[in-house]
Amino acid sequence: MRVAILGATKGMGRSLARAMAARGDRLALLGRDAEQLERSAADLQARAGSDEPVITAICDLADPSSFGPALDAAAAGLGKLDCVVVTAGLFATQDQLEADPELALRLVTLDFANTVGFCERARVKLLAGGGGKLCVFSSVAGDRGRKPVVIYGAAKAGLSAYLEGLDHKFRAQGLQTICVKPGFVKTGMTANLKPPPFAGEPDAVAARVLRAIDRGTPVVYAPWIWRFVMLAIRWLPRFVMRRIGF
Repeated sequence: MRVAILGATKGMGRSLARAMAARGDRLALLGRDAEQLERSAADLQARAGSDEPVITAICDLADPSSFGPALDAAAAGLGKLDCVVVTAGLFATQDQLEADPELALRLVTLDFANTVGFCERARVKLLAGGGGKLCVFSSVAGDRGRKPVVIYGAAKAGLSAYLEGLDHKFRAQGLQTICVKPGFVKTGMTANLKPPPFAGEPDAVAARVLRAIDRGTPVVYAPWIWRFVMLAIRWLPRFVMRRIGF
C-alpha cells in the first residue's frame, strides 16, 4: 500500500509505520517537526531495506491550513494514496483539563474538530483516487461517559460517531473507514500513568491494527479484550456509574 501517516514519529504511529515499512508498504510521514520526520524516515527506510524514499511533509493538527498541502505532497510523492492513517492527537488527564480551561478547549479542538477537518480532506483525496482506507485512532474513552475521562472521552465519542457515519455513507463508494479504539497502551503519552489491567504493548497493538486495515474492519479494539470490557461498561446502569471510579 501507499500510506500517509499523521503522527508516525511517536507512540502507536511509530510502531504502525515500522510494521508497514517492514512488509514493504510505501510511506509518507506527516507531522509538525521536520527534524523528527527526517529521523523517522531514515529509520523506516533502513527497516524496509529499499531504495524507495520515505516521503515527509509538514502537517500540524493545530493548523488546518497545513492539511491540504501535506496530503497533496504525500500523494505526489507516492503516486497516489491507498490509505491514510491518523494517530496524532492530544491527551491530558481529567484533573489537568479541569484545572486549565484553555488546555481543555485545545484538546477538544485538536482531538475532535481538527481531526475531523483533516479526515474530510483525506476522504476527498481518497475518493478522488477511486477509494481507499482511512484509519483513525479514537479511544475506548469515547464508548461511554466516565468520571476519569469526561472531556477527553467526549472528544473521542464525537470522533467515533463521525467515523461511523463516514463508514455508513461512503463505503459503497470505495472508502473503507477503520476506527481504532485502543485501551491503555504503554507509550510516551501514558508514561506517567499507572498501567491498568490489560495494558497493551505498542507493537502488538500495531499488528492488530494492521490486520484491521488490511481487512477493512470498521471498528477494532486493541488490545482485543477491551471490546468485552467496554461492552460490560456500556450495560452498567447510570446509578452504578456514578458510584464507581472507572
